[in-house]
Amino acid sequence: MLERLSIVAVAVATLLSGGWAASAADTKQFATKKTSIEVETIASGLSNPWSVEVLPDGAFIVTELSGNLRIIRNGKASDPITGVPKVARHGQGGLLDVALDPGFGTNRTLFLSMAVRDGSGYGTAIVRGVLSADGRSLTETKELFRMAKLTGKGQHFGSRITIAADGSLFFGIGDRGERDRAQDMQDHAGAILHINADGSIPASNPHRNGKDGKAEIWSKGHRNPQGIVIDPESGELLTVEHGARGGDEINTPQPGKNFGWPIITYGKDYSGVEIGVGQAAEGYEQPLYYWDPSIAPGAIDVYHGAMFPEWEGNILVGALKYQLLARLERDESGQIVSEERLFEGEFGRIRDVKVAPDGSILMLTDGDNASLLRITADKKS
Repeated sequence: MLERLSIVAVAVATLLSGGWAASAADTKQFATKKTSIEVETIASGLSNPWSVEVLPDGAFIVTELSGNLRIIRNGKASDPITGVPKVARHGQGGLLDVALDPGFGTNRTLFLSMAVRDGSGYGTAIVRGVLSADGRSLTETKELFRMAKLTGKGQHFGSRITIAADGSLFFGIGDRGERDRAQDMQDHAGAILHINADGSIPASNPHRNGKDGKAEIWSKGHRNPQGIVIDPESGELLTVEHGARGGDEINTPQPGKNFGWPIITYGKDYSGVEIGVGQAAEGYEQPLYYWDPSIAPGAIDVYHGAMFPEWEGNILVGALKYQLLARLERDESGQIVSEERLFEGEFGRIRDVKVAPDGSILMLTDGDNASLLRITADKKS
């Protein structure tokens, strides 16, 4: 069973202190099916942000597609952190996810996913680095992984990172706009991948000998997984990925399993033409949940926290197309039984969603004038 570790103690105390809370003018109230909530703007004016994490001192570290890594403190974004390896800003690619090592509080280690270029080809890479004590520079950077086959295409780089209890990394890469690659076991595209924190191959990987498939592959048949999380309570690995015209999916990747793209899908081509053989076929896994029409999911997390006991164990998915946060409830068997759509059209495209150590929920909006938002319990209720 997988388990995600998180950095909690100092960050919780800092967040609860309220020293970084937004003004009343930047706060909006909303009624949901189970509770009343407030959404406050923590920072604005961000340029195409992609990912956010909470640092132990309560500040936020944010990636921007251009290649900038910034720290947000007291509502203001820092100058770009120096030392970030060169990022290829191409199509949907750029500086993507940031994930903190479980021991970040002492070792200052973090991981980045990014688009890289070699000649005329582009692909996804994973990099490790150490953030300086003053938060101004990244040092000791090392590329841990680079996908083997690059292409000039600008689509479907993935790619978020989640960290297991043993420190190993799970991350996704899309089919790179070349759908058949998702069924090629000797191709990193269209896959959930698994490496150790030093870039080596975990013993649990199904193709670790490299003979039947690339050694880093955990599961295949994924179109463009842009969200990934390990539920810290159950240890379950969950991903959310973009379909074509319909067929966005939440999946539960397991070693050696094939999730079907483009052989089976609940979506159609953007032209309206059918894709593959239908919605099911022997040897291919079914999604835990799917959307048709698409909501264009950008990120996923699982809620555990004291602030919203009504939402305990719910799956949260940020969506780009309908500009919403989807809250999904599960029954005792793990099946999704209901969906509530929050903030539709209110804040713009939701690029990232993250449960903070204090139980509040962070959202990053998308675009060239984007914001970092925080969801809290309504203080008046």
